[in-house]
Parts: sequence; structure tokens; C-alpha cells
Amino acid sequence: MILILSSNASEKPREYQTLLAHLAAMPGIQIRVHVERGLEQTVMEIYLIGNTKLLDVADLQGLPCVERVVRVSEEYRILGRHKDDLRPTHFEYNGVRFGQDTLHVFAGLCAVDNREHVEIMLRTLRDNGQVCTRMGAYKPRTSPYAFQGHGKECLPYVFELAGKYGIKVMAMEITHESHLDEINEALHQTGEAVGVMLQIGTRNTQNFELLKIVGRQNKLPVLLKRGFGITLDESLNAAEYLASEGNRNVVFCLRGMKTNMADPHRNFVDFAHVPAVKRLTRMPVCIDPSHSVGSRAASPDGIMDMLHVTAQGVLAGANMVLVDFHPAPVKALVDGPQAMLLNELPYFLEDVQIARDAYLKRVELRRRQSFN
Repeated sequence: MILILSSNASEKPREYQTLLAHLAAMPGIQIRVHVERGLEQTVMEIYLIGNTKLLDVADLQGLPCVERVVRVSEEYRILGRHKDDLRPTHFEYNGVRFGQDTLHVFAGLCAVDNREHVEIMLRTLRDNGQVCTRMGAYKPRTSPYAFQGHGKECLPYVFELAGKYGIKVMAMEITHESHLDEINEALHQTGEAVGVMLQIGTRNTQNFELLKIVGRQNKLPVLLKRGFGITLDESLNAAEYLASEGNRNVVFCLRGMKTNMADPHRNFVDFAHVPAVKRLTRMPVCIDPSHSVGSRAASPDGIMDMLHVTAQGVLAGANMVLVDFHPAPVKALVDGPQAMLLNELPYFLEDVQIARDAYLKRVELRRRQSFN
């Protein structure tokens, strides 16, 4: 059950404390306070956890500072979009705003190989007006003999260069709790030169202990990739693990499903689920065309499959694009065949903007239709 407080609740400290004391005295009920940031106002919510079936909605509605009571039936209690709840929400991190109405491109190296390539990549992003990127220091691989990433050894120069070229947010996968400590230490050493969005990869979507650990820290937001062999519901519950531990700054990433029916693509593209995730939850939704398609193959019109599926996701309302680029794909240590070339970045960004403009026109068309 959720208590949505009045917008001026913070201005009434005595009434607010009276409310908290009343709720704390309820037997078998735990309370958890969350702050929900919308476009026009910030709203406080109190989650009642436990056996709430016997609680009377009318009684709770009459408590100090309470504006509305929502009885939760959905599994995604914190991140879910509950009945009749269409409020837009967002979070801000290191000067970048993430919501279901924004769009950011995270182009970069799937795996860091050397300082030279990192600097070339970041300089190109800066020259094209980009402030977000992806950089892989830790790489889980199917084969134990494949390159696993340079790990903490590359973090200082990666963060230093990101600050040099004005990068605000960098998506970086972690696979173990020790990686979180290593990233925080390197950020401290480099004077917090950049912000890091922790990425939970598809193999770790149901690594519940890792999800709990990452969820308990609120400093760094999280990019959670859908599990490639589980249902959407199971993956959304993985995101709820993060939120239930306290970190609600979560972006959900669609990256394709593992099945032989995806051939000739690497994975079966699941970007039709963009509006479904936005309907079921309040999370921004990311798409990963690189790992969905897995190659630079193009159709007879000359447009690469990666760009076609990117456009499909953006047209459906995606809020973030995670895509591989590399200064020299033939020298890439991971996923070189699917990486785009640096001179293709301006073209990619323009193509994404065309799809974004089309999406916004569709939204406006629907808005006009609703007034007729």
C-alpha cells in the first residue's frame, strides 16, 4: 500500500512526524519513505510493507499530510505504474536528466582495450555534442579463455579522459560487488571526473545478491539489462530487487532474447516491449541494438539492420540507446564485428533524431485526437 503525501508535506514537519509515529505503531507493518520527482513537483510517498489487507483506506486517507492512498496489486510495488497513476517521473544524475520523456545516446567501447582508443572515442563524442558514453572495464564472457576486460587497471585513465572531454555519465558493467568498490575508489582518485551508471548485464539479471548490494547504494544509478532467457516479468522483478533495497534510479534495457528464431540476428529483437515496460513501470527504457543484431549487415536500401532496429525502438518511445562504436573495429578485443565506425557517428545521431522527431509527432497527433 502506498500513501501519496500532499505536495506541501515537507512544510508541515509537526504533522509529518505525527503521521510517521502513527504508521510506526502499526503492528506488523514496516514503512519506507521515497521521494518521487515529477516534471512540475516533487512528491513524497510512504510504502507500507507487510499485511496491509486489513488496513482501511478511508482511515489512512484521513491521516495528516496524506493526499491519496493506493492499494497495490501489482508485483512491481516501487517501480510499477499503478492503476490510474500516470504521473511522469524522472531522476537526475550528474547534470543529466533521465525519464520516460527524454532520450540519450550512450555510444562507446563495448570493452576498453587501450588508452589511445578510449581518448579517440571520447574526443569524437565531445566533437559531436555528446555527454554520455559506454565503456566496458569488466567483461563477462561465455568462454573462460576470452578477454575478460582490463578491470580496475584501466579505470583511472578512463575516468580522467572522460572528465577531460566533458563526459557526464558513463555506463559500465559490473559482475561482482568488488567492482563497485573499485569504481568508487577510482572515482575518488580522479576527483569524481565523471558519473558512472552501473550496468547489470543480462547474465546477472537474476544474480539476486548482486542486485541487493547494488540496490543498497544510492550514489550511482543502475542500467539493468533484460535477462536473455527469461520472461519480461522476471526481468522487471529483478529491477524491483534494486528498488526494494533503496535505489530507485534504474533504467531498464531491452537487449534482445536468446533464441535460434533470431537468426540471422544475434538475438531476437524485443524492442516492441518499449511501450509495454513504460506502461507497466515508471522506469526510463533503453535499447541495445548492437547486442540485439550483432553485425553490420545492411538491407538493400543500404541501411544497416542496427539502424533499422534502433529506429524501431526510438519510434516506440525509447529513452536511451546503448550502442557500440570503435576507432578500429578489427582491433577490438570484444564484439568488433558489430561496432560502428567513428565516422558513422554523425550519421547515426541524425538518423536517431529523425526517429525521435517522428515519435514526438505521433505523441502530438494522439494528444490532438484526445481533445476532439
